[in-house]
Amino acid sequence: MNQTSVPHHVAIIPDGNRRWAVQHMLPTEAGHKVGYDKVVDIVRAAKTVGIKVITLYAFSTENWKRPKSEVQTLMGLTQQYLLSYRQQLIDENIRLQAIGNLQSLPESVKETLDATIEATKDCQGFDLVLCINYGGRDEIVRALNKIIDKIIAQKIDPKQIPNPIPNPITEQTISDHLDTRLLPDPDLIIRTSGEKRLSNFLLWQSSYAEVYTEAVSWPDFTSEHLLQAVRDYQSRERRLGGRIAT
Repeated sequence: MNQTSVPHHVAIIPDGNRRWAVQHMLPTEAGHKVGYDKVVDIVRAAKTVGIKVITLYAFSTENWKRPKSEVQTLMGLTQQYLLSYRQQLIDENIRLQAIGNLQSLPESVKETLDATIEATKDCQGFDLVLCINYGGRDEIVRALNKIIDKIIAQKIDPKQIPNPIPNPITEQTISDHLDTRLLPDPDLIIRTSGEKRLSNFLLWQSSYAEVYTEAVSWPDFTSEHLLQAVRDYQSRERRLGGRIAT
């Protein structure tokens, strides 16, 4: 594999935990637990390959519509793994970050998430970004509301507004107010379980990302599958608005 063109940022939609559980005649909770275990393996494989950032779609804004028991399981597993792997993240020099509407998370989960982010803030070897209560449309709406709030807060005197009125919102303005403002856009998006859609994931940031789909469910996704995705990425000629990426 060519080490000079490894994607810097890989975003993953880890789909298929529930279907995996059904196929193995196990409860849904078992599928999610195996899925969380898989995150540890894939992050280590990504570090070995030379990837610098992994973003995982852990819990979407739409996932609240799932059965209450399943939502509680997902929240409980999130908190459990954050606690269990906090020291391991530090030992392996992995910085945890999180994006999404985090204020709406259960308080205990948010406290554990905040504590883990704080504990790993000085790690510089790798970035693991969890999308929790995240939706691409929701992120853009929240970003625009932040911009509008700032404009209103300026309390501009109408007499001082030039004519014509300059456009206060540009693409860069929006990017600067997104959850991902401190992260590079993803180079490669991987979705498991054979689905071929983004499902409201990183809609703004994925405009020039390469998309790779894998037929296996997330619990069966291995380091070899990750390597195959990277090889496929390397085989493509990336044209960013007509310019070939280097």
